[in-house]
Amino acid sequence: MLALFLRDVRLGVRAGGGALTGVLFFLAVVAIMPFAVGPDLNLLSRIGPAILWIGALLASLLGLDRLFQADREDGSLDLLILGTDRISLVLAVLTKCFAHWVTGVLPLVIAAPLLGLLMNMPAIGIGATALTLLVGTPAITFVGAAGAAVAVALPRGGVLISVLVLPLVVPVLIFGVSASYGAVAEPDPFLPPFLMLAALTLFLAVVGPVAAAVALRWASD
Repeated sequence: MLALFLRDVRLGVRAGGGALTGVLFFLAVVAIMPFAVGPDLNLLSRIGPAILWIGALLASLLGLDRLFQADREDGSLDLLILGTDRISLVLAVLTKCFAHWVTGVLPLVIAAPLLGLLMNMPAIGIGATALTLLVGTPAITFVGAAGAAVAVALPRGGVLISVLVLPLVVPVLIFGVSASYGAVAEPDPFLPPFLMLAALTLFLAVVGPVAAAVALRWASD
């Protein structure tokens, strides 16, 4: 699994444009918000966590269609499905999810504090939002893996993945934004929604790869 993780990380880094495209899309979503809601700095500061989370969520969807598509094109996905048992396939999917998150989504988490400054957010709000993104965005990848597995054999499956994934990650968005608000807005609490977000990520770390493995075996039949 370590070899698979390193291989996918190397491929993700060599592709290069994926992470850069995601960060630029994230920046574009955040930068366009003042034009929509006006230049009120207090308003931007209040809605900043929600804007960062929505931007990160949408940017995280970019590249999910390549999670299994590249392996399908070079035949390595068939070897992975036929050459491993069910548990090994689930672990392989989980490994690929981690590699995708490191190369495609982690740069968004790193860029979030800088974009928080653009939204006039306080330092504690920026830190809380970055922490919730660090904990919550893996859940988006786990759900996205299931969507990518369903659409792996379909032409133009990228749109289908977004349609499948967006409704399923709404709870992640709710708890992520709630925890971010809780860090700066009294008397809203930070810890309960943050713990729910962490629990949701752990739950989806199990369910997402299992669902993706089942979908991949179904697609290979």
